[in-house]
Amino acid sequence: MFTGIWDLPWWGYVVYALVVTHITIAGVTIYLHRCQAHRALDLHPVVSHFFRFWLWFTTGMVTKNWTAIHRKHHAKCETAEDPHSPQIEGINKVMWEGAELYRKEAKNAETMEKYGRGTPDDWLERNLYSSHDRIGVGSLLVINFVLFGFVGISIWAVQMAWIPFFAAGVINGIGHYWGYRTFQPEDASTNVVPWGIVVGGEELHNNHHAYPSSARFSNRWYEFDIGWVYIRTLQTLGLAQIKKVAPEVKLDTAKTRCDLATVQAVITHRYEVIAKYVHSLRQTCADEIQNLRSRAVSVDRAELKRMLHFGADALKANERARMSEALDKSKVLATVYNMRQELGALWQRSNASKEQLVRQLEDWCARAEASGITPLQEFSRRLRCYA
Repeated sequence: MFTGIWDLPWWGYVVYALVVTHITIAGVTIYLHRCQAHRALDLHPVVSHFFRFWLWFTTGMVTKNWTAIHRKHHAKCETAEDPHSPQIEGINKVMWEGAELYRKEAKNAETMEKYGRGTPDDWLERNLYSSHDRIGVGSLLVINFVLFGFVGISIWAVQMAWIPFFAAGVINGIGHYWGYRTFQPEDASTNVVPWGIVVGGEELHNNHHAYPSSARFSNRWYEFDIGWVYIRTLQTLGLAQIKKVAPEVKLDTAKTRCDLATVQAVITHRYEVIAKYVHSLRQTCADEIQNLRSRAVSVDRAELKRMLHFGADALKANERARMSEALDKSKVLATVYNMRQELGALWQRSNASKEQLVRQLEDWCARAEASGITPLQEFSRRLRCYA
């Protein structure tokens, strides 16, 4: 049996497969995602073209297609127009058939035209990468066979399945279905795990949806984004220019009243503000649910949590009816929910002047501190310190 011109021990084949698939993952997260789709950084032309060639060679992906589909995903997230939402399509569909959903959307000329602007459009793109995407993966198959014989065909199969499974399936599927949420954007995005290594940092998907234009996906001390490590290395070598990262929350504990800086900081960090709000009131809600149940009022904790995160529209009709009854019979829950809605409305009032927004936030804090609900009062005092 032909074994190729490069004879390796069994573990050598494993290492080779892991290295080449990791380079592909790095190309997706650094070049396609952070550079092309979100313009979070600029890459040196040599680096940019290396990744463009490598992705064509190892996956057959076209830069414009991937970029356009991902931008549409952000613009239409968790709606019927989202190209790959497990909330709409179901987790099994996205997990196991994510590549099919990608190919289907890539045929949508309107998506390509509207969301694919600014991607490479040179001679190579038009005459090779976009028009002959199968030549790359076909060439890879031949090279793998020459290098490793029939084992090379197995490695090629792994390379072909790696991105469809991990990027299209795991991130687009599990990353909108299961995991932890540091922030509360208006979608179901989650951080799959806090250590972004296997998929280049894409595991921190909730962080990305909170700050889409950030070149860094890690936001907490315990989170690790290996893609960010590569970007910083490229920056040190003069091969990348970072344009934007997620801002850090700054608190001025000397502040006792809201001002324009407070409003601007609250709006900038709105997804973290909502997450902090729900977390701060968690025990208050749990105690009140227990109180209601002792009075024979049925309250589903998961439904209440979902309503606090996303609003009543996130609930089904029967769930809304149950929660409406609970709010009618609990002044505490009604206050918690109504104050959350009013806080969220702050960054939706695009017609309000800066002075009006300051007054509205100050009024919100004053009413929160007069509510008699201790965690709400403490949250309000912390909110005043945003700077």
